[in-house]
Amino acid sequence: MGTAVFWGGLGASALLLGAVAAYALRPGPRLVALVMALGSGLLIGSVSFELIDDAVQNAEVAQVGLWALAGALVFTAGDWYLGRRGRRSGGSSDASSSLAIVFGAVLDGIPESFVLGLTVREGGVSVALLAAVVLSNLPEGVSSSTGLRASGWSLGRVAAMWSVVVVVSAVASGAGYVVLDPSGGATGAAVQAFAAGALLAMVADTMLPESFQEEGVFTGTLVVVGFSLALVLSAL
Repeated sequence: MGTAVFWGGLGASALLLGAVAAYALRPGPRLVALVMALGSGLLIGSVSFELIDDAVQNAEVAQVGLWALAGALVFTAGDWYLGRRGRRSGGSSDASSSLAIVFGAVLDGIPESFVLGLTVREGGVSVALLAAVVLSNLPEGVSSSTGLRASGWSLGRVAAMWSVVVVVSAVASGAGYVVLDPSGGATGAAVQAFAAGALLAMVADTMLPESFQEEGVFTGTLVVVGFSLALVLSAL
């Protein structure tokens, strides 16, 4: 189980690394938009080639669709609540949008960590899934932390928030190693599909619209570049 906890924490630590980069390097809007577009492609690829692909092999397609819808609905409810709370408290749209990305990272990261733990139990961590998690978490950490920095959040506050996510993801990976049954697969499929739905909703609601504001028509090509990279990683 310790190995699973290590890999889960390592994958999520890219979120914290992205936060440090956002404060240390202070990337401009164009660079953040580029990172978000590439990250969106990576995330979509991770959904397609790792989460959904595995889920449909262990559960009925209709069930996978319902669990994905549940993940999207949970993200949408949380996103709506964050935006509503931001308007009530006078918070900026940058903070609300950034917290929505954080929320999406949690909804995606915990189930993904469960699945990482499952791959360790099956004989060894999935290199493709781990790489996809790291490479997709990094732009999530950069983009959300940049928005929070612009809203007045200190690096310590942002780092503490992401550190909690890293710890929770590490624990989730250990739980996946202990709880999920690789021979029965249905529970793992539900977890994967739920993560996929939350992830797709987050990409569509937060990352792509903000990226398009800066990159315009180049956004689509950048997303496909990220998607193609995810395809290469899935073949490893």
